[in-house]
Amino acid sequence: MTFQELHIIPSILKALETKGYKEPTPIQQQSIPILLRKKDLLGVAQTGTGKTAAFAIPIVQNIELDRRNANFKGKRRIKALIVTPTRELAIQVADNFVYYGKNTSLKTTVIFGGVKQGAQVTKLRGGIDILVATPGRLLDLIGQGIITLQHIEYFVLDEADQMLEMGFIHDIKKLLRLLPAKRQSLFFSATMPPKIKELSGSILADYETVTIKPQQATAERVEQSLFFVAKHDKIKLLIYLLEMDAHPSVLVFSRTKHGADKIVKKLARAEIRAAAIHGNKSQNARQKALKGFKEGKIRVMIATDIAARGIDVSDLSLVINYDLPNVPETYVHRIGRTGRAKASGLALSFCTVDEHKSQEH
Repeated sequence: MTFQELHIIPSILKALETKGYKEPTPIQQQSIPILLRKKDLLGVAQTGTGKTAAFAIPIVQNIELDRRNANFKGKRRIKALIVTPTRELAIQVADNFVYYGKNTSLKTTVIFGGVKQGAQVTKLRGGIDILVATPGRLLDLIGQGIITLQHIEYFVLDEADQMLEMGFIHDIKKLLRLLPAKRQSLFFSATMPPKIKELSGSILADYETVTIKPQQATAERVEQSLFFVAKHDKIKLLIYLLEMDAHPSVLVFSRTKHGADKIVKKLARAEIRAAAIHGNKSQNARQKALKGFKEGKIRVMIATDIAARGIDVSDLSLVINYDLPNVPETYVHRIGRTGRAKASGLALSFCTVDEHKSQEH
């Protein structure tokens, strides 16, 4: 199947072609036709399956066609709202919207906390069609009267499981009370525990469901290896692997923020340049580290699970679990950072005696 067969308009097809998209992924094949009909959707798909494009492409197309049909020339109102749990993910999603819509008349912007609001407010007041936001900054600007949701026609809750894990449930419920009753709602989550199912029922109406291998134990095309190692030898093993391996970009997962910073310092002593990304870092520091990692200036990135949701490096071929996660789904998300699209990847995990015991229980 091709994107043309999904009835994507030429201006978006041109952008997809420039980006090198050959054919839609399974979630795109199944979701785009539903969303072009403006039906609500519950999407369950793992990291790296192409779900951002699955909802971004039809939203861009629907708004663009609505503007053309209405011959709209007035002040732009926010028509689409996409809410994500982290700053990095919000920026990544917004970048995709900008790219897919670069040959259209639409304007997209992103807002998030951790930085001064001035530049974001200026863009909002200039008029936009699509807004990507984190919950805190969004509610703050709504409270200041800078943003209104009364014109929203398309609402997306992305990475819903992470939203709940990060304690955003009350913010989401506040937003739902502010949204117009008549809208198209999209709810995307990598997992579907009972609380997520319950939340989706309060957001969606007469919806269709697209599920892409939710029970799949591990990501496809990712070779996996496990190293049993003493806790105090973990850093030695990491240094050994990084020195022996020629992978140009390596993502290392730490369980804690403090642990991530310690790993960076110990690697520096071994003359291995690395950067850490987690919630205690300033927004500018996080963006600088991400930019350096994506451009290949920083070879090794140490990340916590939440911060890693915004990392999308197309040629990332090695993920290392320095600390094993407690939840199987988290492991799947982690190794899903590599082997994205049709690429292959490698995932290495370190396991201490204590971690092995905790996994058994």
